[in-house]
Amino acid sequence: MKCHRIDELIELLQTAWEKESDLNLLELLIKLGKEAGFQGDLSGLSDEILIYHLKMRESDKNEVIPGLKKDYEDDFKTAILKARGIIKD
Repeated sequence: MKCHRIDELIELLQTAWEKESDLNLLELLIKLGKEAGFQGDLSGLSDEILIYHLKMRESDKNEVIPGLKKDYEDDFKTAILKARGIIKD
């Protein structure tokens, strides 16, 4: 499982770094952390923050977060009825 996450992070970082090749790796990580709203020492920046930020970085601000999309319902009433088991998937 960890290898998959490492591969995913490297792939996402490579794409972002190619777009901003004038930055070194630490500068890029600091920039990504600030964009994601991370405050603190760089050593506390988790791979989860980087992965989700890089996935959502160029998307519409109203787009559903990957991983939550499978449970997303446009209609609140439908979501409540599914949560209560009244409507089956």
